[in-house]
Amino acid sequence: MTIKPPPGSTAVLAVRALARASRVLERSSAELNLAHYRVLSAIASGDERASRVAQRLALGRPAISSAVEALTKRGLLVRGDVDGDQRATALSLTPAGEELLARTEAEMVERVTGLAARTPDGDRLLETLVWLGAAIDEVMTEKAGTKPMTQPR
Repeated sequence: MTIKPPPGSTAVLAVRALARASRVLERSSAELNLAHYRVLSAIASGDERASRVAQRLALGRPAISSAVEALTKRGLLVRGDVDGDQRATALSLTPAGEELLARTEAEMVERVTGLAARTPDGDRLLETLVWLGAAIDEVMTEKAGTKPMTQPR
């Protein structure tokens, strides 16, 4: 007799794996927590306004303000003016922020590629995760009613 898994169990296992994967990423850097990594990477990807970073990361104003303040105090971000908009603040990485982001991403890439190498098709897994990122961007864009944040697949 063959035992069939309950409907949706693959999705449940995928959710659990993603939750565990986020913890693996979080532990890959002693210098930068995952929330601050997300903020730095969003800014490095071209989202220079705090409001845009908050939208991309689905964060509220207090959360993004707190992260920006902490990263600025650490010398990883600088605030600047946005031409034509006195209310907006432009964010950019400092050289120290760029270096820390590069180190952190190298550590994370090492962890993710190491895990992917243990799967039946690591390259396909990595490609699928990129697709997942694009799908997340599409959903966030639809919710915000704005232009896409990344290029379509």
